[in-house]
Amino acid sequence: MSESLYFIAIIPSPNVQKKITDLKHEVSDRFNSKMALKSPGHITMHMPFRWKDKRKNELMVLMEKLNDGLVPFEVQLKDFGFFEPRVVYVNVVESEPLRALQKRVVHQCRTELKLLNSNYKDQVFRPHVTIAFRDLKKPIFEEAQKYFKNQEFHSRFTVKDVSLLKHDGTKWRVCSETLEASKQKKANKMRTIDPKILGTSF
Repeated sequence: MSESLYFIAIIPSPNVQKKITDLKHEVSDRFNSKMALKSPGHITMHMPFRWKDKRKNELMVLMEKLNDGLVPFEVQLKDFGFFEPRVVYVNVVESEPLRALQKRVVHQCRTELKLLNSNYKDQVFRPHVTIAFRDLKKPIFEEAQKYFKNQEFHSRFTVKDVSLLKHDGTKWRVCSETLEASKQKKANKMRTIDPKILGTSF
């Protein structure tokens, strides 16, 4: 029976995504670590899990529920951090809305999908955006750490939804169904706006 590999994450806005991708390319050029380029920049809300293809609709229903109840909030990215001996990441400033969202994702995945692997090795949730990991060789990690610990990075974006990502055998990609659902949600919101407001100067 065929299965696919998925995970749930926050995907930054396009302008922030470009900054993250540029950092990943810098890591690739300087330290020969390319694995982080196999996924868009993201903040993991639920670790990867396998799911039967014939039950994919259940995932779509869950994602719709998660996003229907999501109140937009701002996320701030600030400087860099490290998980020895291989991981370099952009630090995510923790906030109550972010923690609450992750708890909600975990709870609904456990109760509705019976998924029990929400966090890496059951560790405490530590939000971050990875820019180097698995293929960053241990001797090179110290060089990368010295380089990035003195660098500054500041950015922010508004979280409007969470995304379902699927592994295609080579890379992680945002599921097209969730992209379409997000676009439809925005279109529906626009239709509910009073036309008089659209004509107002801001």
